[in-house]
Formats: sequence, C-alpha cells, structure tokens
Amino acid sequence: MDAAEEIGAFAAKTHLSRLLREAESGKSFIIKRRGRVVARLLPPESEENQASDLEEVLEEFRKIRSKQKGTVKIKEWIEEGRR
Repeated sequence: MDAAEEIGAFAAKTHLSRLLREAESGKSFIIKRRGRVVARLLPPESEENQASDLEEVLEEFRKIRSKQKGTVKIKEWIEEGRR
C-alpha cells in the first residue's frame, strides 16, 4: 500500500468528491485538523475480505454466547461495563 497523503480538514471537505474517487481506486488519505490526525480515508476492502471478517466476528459471538446460560440481557452488560 502506498503512503497515505495528508490533507487538511477544510481541503478534504472542499474536495471530498475527488478524494472519494481516488480512495475508490486505492489511494489513502490522512485528514488533519490543526495539525492533529482526526480521520483516515481508506480504500474499500474487497467484498471477499469483508465477508471473511464478518464470519470471524460472528464466530466469536457464537463462542461467547455458547458460554452463557439462560437469557442474556445486553443492557445489563452495558451498564456493568460502565462501572
């Protein structure tokens, strides 16, 4: 992968259509605001890679779920994670 081009946030907003076309063809951008990195614009992954990643995530969820007995209350887990 080529080195990502750095671009200011204002220029990125002004030239978003061009940046999207270039990202679609494989180019990456690092977007900065006041000298700090605030975002990265990357080319899309192939659909094959996305499907593979999704399957990995789903398999991990299945493993976690298989260890839980009874009903799972997601809201309780979220609240517990905030403590």
